Amino acid sequence: MLVLSRKANQSIMIGTEIRILVVGVDRDQVKLGIEAPKDVPVHRSEVFADIHRTEHIRPPEAGDLGPEQRSGEGSPP
Repeated sequence: MLVLSRKANQSIMIGTEIRILVVGVDRDQVKLGIEAPKDVPVHRSEVFADIHRTEHIRPPEAGDLGPEQRSGEGSPP
């Protein structure tokens, strides 16, 4: 797992099309803005797990993510 430090209004790029922006930090909560192509699903992890549980598909573990998934192609992390 890559761990990065960012301050409010700083961002992280994933590939060339996905941008994660730290919108704000308030006590123990970080607000993120995510810019991604419309064909890339973006979900909170608990929503992602619910979707896959409903579809009877095991959500991938962090170690299961291949390069195509980390780059935003395929299933979202």
